[in-house]
Amino acid sequence: MTRAKAGDQEARNQLIQDYTPFVMKVASQKTGRFLRPGVDEEISVALLAFNEAITAYDGGRGSFLSFSQTVIQRRLVDYFRRDRSRQHEVALSDFEEDDDRPHEPNPLDRLAQSTWTLVEEQEARRQEIVEYQAILARYDIAFSDLVKVAPKHRDSRDRAIQLARAVARDPVRAGALRERGELPVKALVEEFGVSRKLIERNRKYIVAVALILMHDFPHLQGYVLDRG
Repeated sequence: MTRAKAGDQEARNQLIQDYTPFVMKVASQKTGRFLRPGVDEEISVALLAFNEAITAYDGGRGSFLSFSQTVIQRRLVDYFRRDRSRQHEVALSDFEEDDDRPHEPNPLDRLAQSTWTLVEEQEARRQEIVEYQAILARYDIAFSDLVKVAPKHRDSRDRAIQLARAVARDPVRAGALRERGELPVKALVEEFGVSRKLIERNRKYIVAVALILMHDFPHLQGYVLDRG
């Protein structure tokens, strides 16, 4: 905050980015509906108000978030009043020809869009983890166990993921794992020429990865396979 008020634009942009979810929440509550970045002008109004609050804030006004919330709400009220008054006027632009020049997007809109996309991705990732934890529990595997049971060496991890893929892509093997919790150890030994001991040592990890591949978990799949 100190750097932003002193003219550090990078610090100001970071502050706006960090608090964009808060700004959008305040704006949505004030308008009484879900707002979409790049579509609803109220978001631009709210972000500009937040930017204004950074400039105007001083420590004697209480908490910054309370102060910025007040500024956002006031600017939205002003916007609603102007918008209502415009509905009773004929805009001269209605009679002007479009010059077909592209409109430069508001930088704050771009910032809101990118931040909101990140928030949505984080929420989607969180939902995947919650659902995945529930699935693992049915196999007596805790989410926290995965780091412990993951093979330490890259070659071993690659082989375990290869075995998990073989289970996930075969309907019969996947069905046996899903319905009875069975891992086709004998078939995997014969197909890949690995030892039974290796499979048993990495059983939890193979099962856990196979379950990720068998379900619609794109974020978890990307994480596991990138590390594989």
